[in-house]
Amino acid sequence: MTDAETGNPGNEPAPPGSTRSPSEPTPPGSTRSPSGKPTRPGSTRSPGAELRPASLKLRDVVRVGAVGLRTRPTRAFLSALGIAIGIAAMVAVVGISSSSRAELDGQLDALGTNLLTVTPGTSLTGEQAQLPLAAESMVRRIPPIRAESAIGKVDNASVYRTNKIPDIETNGILAYAARTNLLDTIGGTVRSGKWIDAATGTYPATVLGAAAADRLGITRAGPDVQVLIGKTWFTVLGILEPAALAPELDTAALIGWPAASGKLSFDGHPTTIYTRSDDAQVADVRSVLGATANPEAPNEVEVSRPSDALAAKQAAGQAFTGLLLGLGAVALLVGGVGVANIMVISVLERRAEIGLRRSLGATRGQIRTQFLTESLLLSALGGIGGALLGAAVTAAYSSYQNWLTVIPVWALAGGVIATLAIGALAGLYPAVRASRLSPTEALATP
Repeated sequence: MTDAETGNPGNEPAPPGSTRSPSEPTPPGSTRSPSGKPTRPGSTRSPGAELRPASLKLRDVVRVGAVGLRTRPTRAFLSALGIAIGIAAMVAVVGISSSSRAELDGQLDALGTNLLTVTPGTSLTGEQAQLPLAAESMVRRIPPIRAESAIGKVDNASVYRTNKIPDIETNGILAYAARTNLLDTIGGTVRSGKWIDAATGTYPATVLGAAAADRLGITRAGPDVQVLIGKTWFTVLGILEPAALAPELDTAALIGWPAASGKLSFDGHPTTIYTRSDDAQVADVRSVLGATANPEAPNEVEVSRPSDALAAKQAAGQAFTGLLLGLGAVALLVGGVGVANIMVISVLERRAEIGLRRSLGATRGQIRTQFLTESLLLSALGGIGGALLGAAVTAAYSSYQNWLTVIPVWALAGGVIATLAIGALAGLYPAVRASRLSPTEALATP
């Protein structure tokens, strides 16, 4: 049947419920698709192609994700601050700990780990033991020992700044007789004045430890500076720097061995013997040192390695560092919770924006990407800011302590990566929640 017979011209659409046969003419200027459906004039879409949403480039994703940060800068700053505090705490703890370890390693390298000390222990009856007078000469006979020196405590010889001070106020300063090669053996240095030599060791002259000089209020050595030791006035010949491997010298007033014997009735028994030996044979020397120093009672001799105490101090510092890192991680977690809270509130406040974007063609995936990107940017700002703040704190503290500033690269990179991971986790739920809003529901929100 023709159009004329049906009363339907070829350029008019078919009535509702009717179909146009393939032989029916198409509207002027249009083409027919393989399925038989005409396409619009000027259409560039290939026949049979489906409409697809436009994909966002990385630059567009970042720009769209930063909208929330630009429109609410104060909220973004406070949220990033929570992340920054956690990262700054972690970076500063790691940096300060690393700087401290580097300083300690430098001290050990400079002072050496081959110093051994011999001190008297206690007897079987619990009394204070005593090293023999010949202990030094016997210790020097051990072949691997390269240097040996000693100090001996002088009994009943308290140290005072003037003779007006009560006897009981000793300030914890002890008088010791010292060998002239003591500083070379322990690696000590003089801060002011000079050390005892063969000539000055016979005269009433003393060298004060760093802490002893501070307690006595003495800042410099000189012929006009004197202290009272026992009943005799001694000229302050020098002041020592703190002795890392022999801390007992810091609170000591050191006197030449002959002067201590002649003027303070020193009995000549050493109380601490210091030895330096070959690095490879320190353990062997340590095993025979006690029996050599006191062959009659080797069980009454204590042998120690001062560098072990520094290593133990370093280990304790590492344990404390682990505790502080845990606290920094808690602060970082709190900051992540803050970011998640802010993102959830942002989704609730921007429902109209989400609905408008959805109605204009934005897909759920694009909405998820927008809010996830915003969370990552917020965390990245906090992470970078926290890393810089932590590095600045480390540098300032290390400079104050005269340490070499050491900040491990892994601490900076790990801090930023950790914030990105927390930002992704914190923004995942709000992003999914935003993508599930329907356009009509979102636009209907007042």
